[in-house]
Amino acid sequence: MRKKTKMIHGGITGDERTGAVSVPIYQVSTYQQDEIGKHRGYEYSRTGNPTRHALETVIADLENGVSGFAFGSGMAAITSVMMLFQAEDHILMTDDVYGGSYRVMTNVLNRFHLEHTFIDTSDPELVEAAIQDNTKALYIETPTNPLLKVSDLKKMAEIASKYNLLLIVDNTFATPYWQLPLDLGADIVIHSATKYIGGHSDVVAGLVVVNSDELAKRTHYIQNSVGAVLGPQDSWLLLRGIKTMALRMEAIEANTNKLAAYLQGHSQVVAIYYPGLPNHPGHAIAKKQASGFGGMISFDVGSREKAEQVIERIKFFTLAESLGAVESLVSVPAQMTHASIPRERRLELGISDGLIRLSVGIEDANDLLEDIEEALQ
Repeated sequence: MRKKTKMIHGGITGDERTGAVSVPIYQVSTYQQDEIGKHRGYEYSRTGNPTRHALETVIADLENGVSGFAFGSGMAAITSVMMLFQAEDHILMTDDVYGGSYRVMTNVLNRFHLEHTFIDTSDPELVEAAIQDNTKALYIETPTNPLLKVSDLKKMAEIASKYNLLLIVDNTFATPYWQLPLDLGADIVIHSATKYIGGHSDVVAGLVVVNSDELAKRTHYIQNSVGAVLGPQDSWLLLRGIKTMALRMEAIEANTNKLAAYLQGHSQVVAIYYPGLPNHPGHAIAKKQASGFGGMISFDVGSREKAEQVIERIKFFTLAESLGAVESLVSVPAQMTHASIPRERRLELGISDGLIRLSVGIEDANDLLEDIEEALQ
């Protein structure tokens, strides 16, 4: 099946017993057993739920993986994946990473002696030089949040294989419609499904897909033990969102290309970050390893004061801490999504006080362009 068809017909698509074309919402906590210890595939909804299972099956299909797992949030998914490791293990992680990922590594998982180093994973030589004897995994965001840096996944997979490391990829920005990390050598893919997969600002969820039965067994054990599972109603919302994801991603990218081209030449814009622009440092790699460039743009207007002025004037971009929705969203990372990162560290990375991040939606592109134009005057 091609990608668009797979989003409609992949995984479990209906209910065999009734003929319903939509997977039912199994709002149930426990299941009758035919005999002691003999059940019909489900015994308790923390361990497994038919609606959640349908979602987990389709995301595994979309990512070309062995098994999928649905969690209560993107951070629950990330934290559960980190529980695959032991105390004193070391993780190499993309430096320009989502603020929540930075926070959980530096303020929570460090208490359990899980070591980490943040590194520019767009530079393979830096990555290889940072590997230690106790390094167990490379954790990559590509494109990154919020500076849209691109890492070469095939090169990262070669490094991971050379040093016997797991390659973990946060594929939230690219989505399985544009990028398939497992096909490029990754072992684990993570999504904040709250974003493009859900797509309608109505659900919080995380998804994980693994490339082996061994990782599937270990991940399910952690998911069941920790209990960070997604409920059946939220699972159903994601199933519905997946069916339109291809159409949404194409419409979003068309709008994003127009906005990026406009912002690139604007006198008020100090810098712009979008992999779809030919002068972006990661453009060639992004074009090679993905079939699209996504719907995220970050641009710098030079100061916090100017950024706040833009936010005050903008109308069709909703000021909110999320992304990937049908409606366009705007945020100032230094004060919102990445406020948990110390300012000195933010500035080192290039996350300035004047940086604005756009999540482009599916509105009329001309309305969005006029809105940006007026806000920048």
